[in-house]
Amino acid sequence: MKESDERKDFVFKITVIGDGGVGKTSLIKKYTKGSFKKEYIKTLGAQFSKYDEKIKNCQVKLFFWDIAGQAEFSFMRPTFYKGSKAAIIVFSHAPKEEESFAHISDWHEDIKNYCGDIPIVLLGNKIDLVDKESLDDSKVEKIIKERSFLGYYKTSAKTGTGVYKAFQAIIKTLYEKYKDQ
Repeated sequence: MKESDERKDFVFKITVIGDGGVGKTSLIKKYTKGSFKKEYIKTLGAQFSKYDEKIKNCQVKLFFWDIAGQAEFSFMRPTFYKGSKAAIIVFSHAPKEEESFAHISDWHEDIKNYCGDIPIVLLGNKIDLVDKESLDDSKVEKIIKERSFLGYYKTSAKTGTGVYKAFQAIIKTLYEKYKDQ
């Protein structure tokens, strides 16, 4: 067997952050289990989901750390961020949750402060609750460019729109970054 044919295993911790109620837990569940629950259950501190994926000939173990967005849990975040290889910042497109967009920079500074320059994707969730045609992406494009995010994905944990593509973007980036190390 050639060295290039050897199977490698990877373990990646991906932290999912954003304001409370934007759909972080629902997005993780949609990706890892294909399910969606309408009722909101606040995450207390953090919870994690393990998911196994195969990329090429490699086994990839993913640990999604779902960090509570409420301010009362902020003192715990540095501990939860530790060891993260990438992050997903989530904001909501829902009309009553627009302020979550204004906090993207705060979340980014927070994760950068503890994890350095790791790959980050931005997810605009709850796209099913707005008229997609009326969305102005110029503010989002500006923040992606300013902050050098890996990408921006419009998602809906309810319908599944954009979820697979968004998670794959971060997972494939990690695989490419670490496959030759």
